[in-house]
Amino acid sequence: MAQQRGQDIISRLADRGEDVLGRITELPGAQRLVETTNQLKERADEMQKRMRGLEALERRVEALERKVDTLSKGSSGRSAGGAKKAATTKRTTRAKPKPKSST
Repeated sequence: MAQQRGQDIISRLADRGEDVLGRITELPGAQRLVETTNQLKERADEMQKRMRGLEALERRVEALERKVDTLSKGSSGRSAGGAKKAATTKRTTRAKPKPKSST
């Protein structure tokens, strides 16, 4: 019996809520409120879609950053080796200083 009474109260509240929602549109500024609420919902949905797109872009950026790091490490090793080689060739091609004569 208590269960029936609880369901009865809930159904009565639901009916009252539907009545109130039906009457809200009759209020002077309520139509604008309903329209604004609907626009807010649409904008929130659109923002959710964009946020999902950002996750994919973030993953791509992270992958590209890893590639750039790998390439920059590889190229710095090459340039260091190239710099050593250039330094040795410079040393060998320099003119030797003339010995000072002791007179």
